[in-house]
Amino acid sequence: MVATAATSAFFPVGPSSTDSGVKSSSKLGGGSANLGRIKSKTASSGSLQVKANAQAPHKINGTTVGLTSPVEAVKTENEITSPPPRTFINQLPDWSMLLAAITTIFLAAEKQWMMLDWKPRRPDMLVDPFGLGRIVQDGLVFRQNFSIRSYEIGADRTASIETVMNHLQETALNHVRTAGLLGDGFGATPEMCKSNLIWVVARMQVLVDRYPTWGDVVQVDTWVGASGKNGMRRDWLVRDCKTGETLTRASSVWVMMNKHTRKLSKIPDAVREEIEPYFIDSSPVVDEDSRKLPKLDDNTADFVRKGLAPRWSDLDVNQHVNNVKYIGWILESAPLPILESHELSAMTLEYRRECGRDSVLQSLTAVSGTGTGTGDFLDAGNVECQHLLRLEGGAEIVKGRTEWRPKYANNFGGMGQIPAESA
Repeated sequence: MVATAATSAFFPVGPSSTDSGVKSSSKLGGGSANLGRIKSKTASSGSLQVKANAQAPHKINGTTVGLTSPVEAVKTENEITSPPPRTFINQLPDWSMLLAAITTIFLAAEKQWMMLDWKPRRPDMLVDPFGLGRIVQDGLVFRQNFSIRSYEIGADRTASIETVMNHLQETALNHVRTAGLLGDGFGATPEMCKSNLIWVVARMQVLVDRYPTWGDVVQVDTWVGASGKNGMRRDWLVRDCKTGETLTRASSVWVMMNKHTRKLSKIPDAVREEIEPYFIDSSPVVDEDSRKLPKLDDNTADFVRKGLAPRWSDLDVNQHVNNVKYIGWILESAPLPILESHELSAMTLEYRRECGRDSVLQSLTAVSGTGTGTGDFLDAGNVECQHLLRLEGGAEIVKGRTEWRPKYANNFGGMGQIPAESA
């Protein structure tokens, strides 16, 4: 029957009245069953005709079975309506379901292929869609792109200084991880982990020429170099991905601390062998501000904010307050009129000691550059402030200096440059 159906699907069979009366019967109780004779003959036109005999109703003990009513049982074979003639068209199988399945498979495969071979359709689209970053410049500079999210902008419709600092910190950690040096710690290498050492920032200097806004894509480059005998310098250069304009330049100095004793440590030789191959011999991207930071107290400060305490979410994996959080605390005591009329253009921070989860802090700010300190600085151009973050007991946590320019002023600084690629 399978062969008959397959043949009739490709070779049309014409109607024949002479063969319509041929019977096929099935008998029970015998050693063999007659399941229907297949009769074929060659027509005069030369085409092959295949005819399957109609199967008669079965009889058991002389009684016809399989019919729906006694009336149908007495119908003769001639009275049965002949089926429509078989042609090539009406014998074609229904391919619609198979076609739909094939189309679905091809569309899914095309989608997966486009995701694997992703390329930007426009020049202003994000080149690094997943923000993973990559090593460039002879394997010594790490580059990562960030898209400014809606929750990263503030009241000025621009990214906050905390957002910028978080991007710097993220690229520093990803640089260590991509280079294969990340151990079980916050930027610590495998040899540092063996000696229970961690990195802590000692000094940070940031210059902001312009803050990006929502939807902008920024490109952050970072690299490291030596700083004295037992320090490491890390620089950053932040640029607009679309225009190449320099937005932020930053330079920092890091030292090692024993995470158990909480005391500073020299760089062991094994650790030095790990990190020195990645050092770049170049000048800092920011000229060092060597001015001494004055000491503030209750008598010299113009504004004081008390009762600052870290939350659990402010702690990093080393169980101390993340250094970006310090910046927010410092600005807690900055006067509101400055925040409303000016924007932060430069910042220098000196980290004196770490802050734990049970610490309670005070933020002190003194305004300079106006003669009176608390005078009418709204009419002034650039404003400079001195800051101190201390424990309630008096121990200094962070000392700092910030510079502010009037908002929407186009007094951008010089363009920073990443280190030149070696020959």
